[in-house]
Amino acid sequence: MRIRTPRTTALIFKSGKLVVCGAHSEEIGQIACRQYAKAIFKATGVQSKLSDIQVQNVVGSTKVGFEISLESLRLAAGQHCTYEPEIFAGLHFRM
Repeated sequence: MRIRTPRTTALIFKSGKLVVCGAHSEEIGQIACRQYAKAIFKATGVQSKLSDIQVQNVVGSTKVGFEISLESLRLAAGQHCTYEPEIFAGLHFRM
C-alpha cells in the first residue's frame, strides 16, 4: 500500500505487522504508521492499537561527483566488496 502524505510505502502482512519504507525521519515513520492504521480501519472496520514501532534500517545515498570504475574499486578493495557485473547486465540506474 502507498500513501501520498507522508510519501511512503507499506508492506502489510496477514499477521498484522507493517513495514513502512520511505520515511525520511523517525517522526515521519511514526506518522506514516498511524496513517496506514487509519486506512486499515477504514477498510476493515477493526480498530487497531499501534505498539512497538521500531526503526530497523536507515539508508543514505550521495553522489561523489565523478564516475567510478567498479572493476578498479573491486581490485583495490577486494576483501571489502564484491562486483558481479553479470547480475546487472543490461540494467541502467540513475541517481
